[in-house]
Amino acid sequence: MDTLAEAVIAGAPPEELLSIPLPDRFLAAHLRAGDAGMFEGETDKDVRRSLHVGAVGMPVLAPDEVVVAVMASSINYNTVWSAMFEPISTFDSLRRYARQGGYATRHDLPYQVVGSDAAGVVVRVGDGVRHWNVGDHVMISPAYVDDQDPRGHADAMMGPYGRAWGYETNFGGLAHYTVVRATQLVPKPAHLTWEEAASITLCAGTAYRMLVSEAGARIKQGDIVLIWGATGGLGGYAVQMVKNGGGVAVGVVSSEAKAHILREQGCDVIIDRREIGMGDGDSAGDAIEYGKRLGRRIRAELGEDPHVAFDYVGRATFGTSVHVVRRGGAVVTCGSSTGYQHEYDNRYLWMNLKRIIGSHIANLQEQWETSRLFRQGGLVPILTDVFPLADTAEALRLVQENRHVGKVGVLALAPHEGTGVTDPDLRARIGEDRITAWRAYATTTARV
Repeated sequence: MDTLAEAVIAGAPPEELLSIPLPDRFLAAHLRAGDAGMFEGETDKDVRRSLHVGAVGMPVLAPDEVVVAVMASSINYNTVWSAMFEPISTFDSLRRYARQGGYATRHDLPYQVVGSDAAGVVVRVGDGVRHWNVGDHVMISPAYVDDQDPRGHADAMMGPYGRAWGYETNFGGLAHYTVVRATQLVPKPAHLTWEEAASITLCAGTAYRMLVSEAGARIKQGDIVLIWGATGGLGGYAVQMVKNGGGVAVGVVSSEAKAHILREQGCDVIIDRREIGMGDGDSAGDAIEYGKRLGRRIRAELGEDPHVAFDYVGRATFGTSVHVVRRGGAVVTCGSSTGYQHEYDNRYLWMNLKRIIGSHIANLQEQWETSRLFRQGGLVPILTDVFPLADTAEALRLVQENRHVGKVGVLALAPHEGTGVTDPDLRARIGEDRITAWRAYATTTARV
């Protein structure tokens, strides 16, 4: 471990951090451009073969950027896509980005440091950074946007140059250090540990935009919200947000074990997808039949159809979502972990005046609002498993095979779990048992 990292871990003051030079190289989980075709023709695209943990070079800092010493990160499904080189190699995205010129050229390298979540300590700030200082404790939003493009000023996510950090950019969060734009920074909630804070921004911020924001479904009290994959990273936060907003959460899961988790977490209605026979087909006709069965099941419990379907699963569920929401209802979608090509019967959309809302990450204000809900205790982390950086490939495989629930964390510079809390009184007021409730659902015995 380098001298600067040791000082960060020891809690050194800002002036000491500034006096220690950045290391030339640092440890990072990364992909190699030369591996991009390695899975062609293979059925099991085992990400443990493509993800490497080793030394990479420290990039040059742009004026609007900061260097963050990463204390912890977490796994998202976009890193699974990157490591499978699907639907395209992310090295193609990096090459296109580099063609913009200037500092963007740094991102076109024979390797990509991946990871779209992180929490850590600011150790350098660019000359153009105004609101952040060395020593600040931060979380990192994955929304990598152009704050000088006028089209993004009403909503940064509408800017045409927006990218997903650590997926469509280099220098992601599964590393000892990362370089990010100042517009990605959010204050770390002082009552959370590093690994808890590192499990928030991508999934909780995305769920907030999908459900609460004016850009999403704008749920209100009493709204019935169907949540697919309700024990996953996105789904777990969606259940909390629906409940906090006075809505009725209908969680769909794939096993009795996951149904048990939702019961303990207070989900209003819990449906095992096997009850309605899902999984035998994914055509538009199959989706209608599943939708009929699901609708009957929800009406039997609640007497009415859902206002909103929260769908990030994609091909396997999207047609059913379109069918099952009520007249005038909405399907809000942010991803497609089971496939991007969706098939649905459009009659049920247009004739019943339903809406499909596309959503992607969250803008900075939405991220700050989400963080505020954690500080108030309205939201709690859904962190389950935690791995050391050296075992990132195993953590990624766990997510690839959907053997996890909640969020899977990765410790970077943090020496062990439980560090980073600077407001223990707030943690005590919210409740240790409540904050760590999801740790009981760890799917491995891995502990750091």
